[in-house]
Amino acid sequence: MNTDRLGDLVVGVAGDVAGTVVDPRAGLTRLRSMITPRAVITVAAGLAVGFLLARSRRR
Repeated sequence: MNTDRLGDLVVGVAGDVAGTVVDPRAGLTRLRSMITPRAVITVAAGLAVGFLLARSRRR
């Protein structure tokens, strides 16, 4: 991951969220176009790892 562009990514996501609040239909259309199998797998893996870490620290 290129960390030089991380600020640009954060600003872009914040703009997309603000745009979704103003025009939900366009925002949801943009969200559907961004969803790829790789993104779904990455998010699922991140959630699983986070869950397992939280569970192990709780014990």
